[in-house]
Formats: sequence, structure tokens, C-alpha cells
Amino acid sequence: MLSHEPRRQFLKNIAFTSAAFSTPGLMAEELTRTARQAEGPFYPDKLPLDTDNDLLILNDSLTPAVGTITHLTGRILDLSGSPLRHAVVEIWQADSAGTYLHSRSNQKGRDRNFQGFGRFMTGSNGEYYFRTIKPSKYVGRAPHIHYAIYQGGKRLLTTQLYVKGDPQNEEDFLFREAQTPEARATLVTDFTPIPESRMGELAANWDVVIGRTPKDPERT
Repeated sequence: MLSHEPRRQFLKNIAFTSAAFSTPGLMAEELTRTARQAEGPFYPDKLPLDTDNDLLILNDSLTPAVGTITHLTGRILDLSGSPLRHAVVEIWQADSAGTYLHSRSNQKGRDRNFQGFGRFMTGSNGEYYFRTIKPSKYVGRAPHIHYAIYQGGKRLLTTQLYVKGDPQNEEDFLFREAQTPEARATLVTDFTPIPESRMGELAANWDVVIGRTPKDPERT
């Protein structure tokens, strides 16, 4: 059996191949900035000991989280399309039961094998990668994944990613805060089956476009 680190690198290579980076419009003068979204009430109030980019496996556990395995990739770009190197990408999301890693989220039935939060530092091309689950139903909200982007210790952007084509999106009060079709288009991406995957894995590729000037308040 592969150790965790080689296994995760192997999975990362598969994901990058299956969902190759593409950024439509890079030759344009300016990209469309990814719409801002609220942080929400469930940013972890106690971070897990394991904060890596594989949310399916906790530390040395052999039991994976419940949910549809998703390889989530993309790049962090500025408005000109240039990559942001050494930016820290954080994601957090509810487990398959709709429970967050937060004391105020109903912990009954929480998937104890789901990490719920992860971090990744971008490379020279601004790329990031997470292995997680497809976002699940959550009471009063469309399925979504929370994002926070930092550089130099400053939070540059807080936003949320939604499943493209999910009928709940248009009923979601936060999704509707992005008032124009162009703004809403920056918040969604396809979750596409990976060919030949025997486990029904998905690939999702989402580029995040931000300015270089910090706009969001730092966490206290």
C-alpha cells in the first residue's frame, strides 16, 4: 500500500490530468473578477489537526469520508490572468449529512472521517488541488464549498463555489446576491464524471480571479 504522501501526489497527478487547467479569456485585457460571498457562520471554530488538501482521509485513518469523491482543481489569478504564486487557498464545507466542523452546527450524525477543512499553497502557475466530496444538501442552502484566499498573510477574497446547473442555486439567498448573470457565472462550475473511474469520481475545475489588493478583513 502506498503511504499517504505518495498516494496523495498520485491522486493529484490524476486530477491534474483529468481536469487539465484551462482559463478561457486569458488573452483578454481583463478577466471577470470572481464574485465575493459571505464567509458564513461555520468557518471552523477549532481547526482539525489535519489541515492538508485531502479532506477524505484524516491523519493515518484507513476509513474514508462518505460522499462522492471529487478532485477539485483550479488556479488563482489576478485580473490580467497572471497566476498568484504562494497564495494560500482554504476550503471548508459540510459533510454528506450537511454538518460543518463547527460547534454550532448540529453535530449529531456528523461524519467523523470527513476533515471538513483544508489548505493548499499555490505553485508557480497559481494552481491548487483538493480531494474532497461533492458538496451536499444543506438546510436552506444550495450545495456549496466555501473558499478563502490569502497572500502574504492577508485575506484577498472570501467566496463560495456552487454546482453548475443545480436547481437549488436560484433559490439560494447568497447565490442571488450576485445580481448579474456574469457575476453568478463566476461562482459555478461543472462536477464532471472522470472517465474510467470505478468509484464514480468527479472532477471540478474552477479558476478564481482576484485583485492583488486585500479587500476582505483579516480574521481576528
